[in-house]
Amino acid sequence: MLKLQHIDLTTDPSAVRYIKTEIVAVSFASEDGELMSLEGLNRYQSGDALITGSTGSRWSVSRHRFDVKYEAVPPTREGEDGRYQARPIPIFAKQISETFSVARSAGGDILYGNAKDWLLQYGHGDFGIAEHHRFAQVYIKSEE
Repeated sequence: MLKLQHIDLTTDPSAVRYIKTEIVAVSFASEDGELMSLEGLNRYQSGDALITGSTGSRWSVSRHRFDVKYEAVPPTREGEDGRYQARPIPIFAKQISETFSVARSAGGDILYGNAKDWLLQYGHGDFGIAEHHRFAQVYIKSEE
């Protein structure tokens, strides 16, 4: 298995910018906990967003990152459980040809991807993984 460390997709010529187009279901955690996503363990704290994507995938996002990345879809109000739209913020993505692992963030949970899954970089040292079929359903190439 390829263990990805010290990577930066912003300098990788084979990485491409994409935008997430998904509307997700969100509940906010009432206490600290963890959930198992398709890619690995996601630890979260009280107040963090627990997300169910349009394809049924589940993951957590810290409250600070969530508020930047998502906006409420009416009638949901910001900060309430309900439906949220991903903001059109470009991220870097690269399809990986073999099984791999990466830390979500420095000292964070380890995520695991299969061959042909996509490595996502949201910011410096901030990573995710999208299963290749899911990626095709919810991401489009950015024009930036």
